[in-house]
Amino acid sequence: MSFHSMWTELLPVGRSSASGGYRRFAWTAADAECRAWFEDQARARGLAYEVDRNGNQWAWLGDPAAGDAVVTGSHLDSVPDGGAFDGPLGVVSAFAALDELRDRGARFTRPLAVVNFGDEEGARFGLACVGSRLTAGQLTVEQAHELTDGDGVTLPRAMEAAGYDPEAIGPDPERLARIGAFVELHVEQGRALDLTGDAVGVAGAIWPHGRWRFDFRGEANHAGTTRLVDRHDPMLSYAETVLAARREAAHTGAVATFGKIAVEPNGVNAIPSLVRGWLDSRAADQDTLDTVVGGIEKAAREYAESHGVALDVVRESFTPVVEFDHALRDELARILGRETELKVPVLGTGAGHDAGILSASIPTAMLFVRNPTGVSHSPAEFAAEDDCVAGVRALADVLEGLACR
Repeated sequence: MSFHSMWTELLPVGRSSASGGYRRFAWTAADAECRAWFEDQARARGLAYEVDRNGNQWAWLGDPAAGDAVVTGSHLDSVPDGGAFDGPLGVVSAFAALDELRDRGARFTRPLAVVNFGDEEGARFGLACVGSRLTAGQLTVEQAHELTDGDGVTLPRAMEAAGYDPEAIGPDPERLARIGAFVELHVEQGRALDLTGDAVGVAGAIWPHGRWRFDFRGEANHAGTTRLVDRHDPMLSYAETVLAARREAAHTGAVATFGKIAVEPNGVNAIPSLVRGWLDSRAADQDTLDTVVGGIEKAAREYAESHGVALDVVRESFTPVVEFDHALRDELARILGRETELKVPVLGTGAGHDAGILSASIPTAMLFVRNPTGVSHSPAEFAAEDDCVAGVRALADVLEGLACR
């Protein structure tokens, strides 16, 4: 099956007719449809299909128990109203690259697998890369069981409702021990390749990043009868903190975003008692990230105090800088540059990925496909089909160089 036909088949799944974006959240009906598509692709190619203890899907060519396997893939879930490419491009390209290698008559000397990691985006339960974190032992069973969505449904309940056993989740060192290299292809979430004119690049490192929850607690009151000087309005402190985040990021070359907010009692004619905002911040190095987040928190506390508002700040997740395996990264660049003798662009990225989580356990690397607008996590996310096909060829070349020696 061609890249185009696979892409077209997957495209309608979980798409909102209202926004044009995708709502493929973990353990929902849309997620189940994506997972069924993955299983169909695996079985159509005669691959050995399995689901691991953490709900990640695998399609194997060769004996997994032989070890030193080369694995490729990504994820199929999305952020709320996300784009079509973030995640699915890597999975579709993995199957298409395998097809191309078979067409080339490639002879595999190492086992090869395609993987779909579950709940990478963290859109439902608030923590990214749940499937790979559990596998790598970076998320404990107890922590996973406490994850809850906006409707109060816990991760175990959601998994059970989808037909999976939540009591089985946990670290999977035996599975990781089978893998000699993991290569994830992903649409670039930025415009670096567009600016250099390259269709494909290699990842160098993932910026350190995290999520912080800011709880501003004030006093609920009547919006029409309470004098301005008598108010303890947490919305004011929150709004000023949003602006402070922009200033701190601009001063340091980092990024900082308040993209989610919850308000109580959330009435048009009521002064809020609670404004809860979630900060996402990322920077090229740890010192810069610490400076940015520290500056934002300092400003938030000053604003809260000036309005008679209490503030709690909780770090909900954090990922340190990820340097991809240098030997594997250099091998990818060598493989991709050998025909043209051109230097393949090596890019840093502020986005987290399953490859970043797994890098602490196994050699990992990433390929990026050009995104001409740089837009991601949005229905406007885009990659031209010619560039997607170039990505498939690049991934096939890499897999051939790694698994067919």
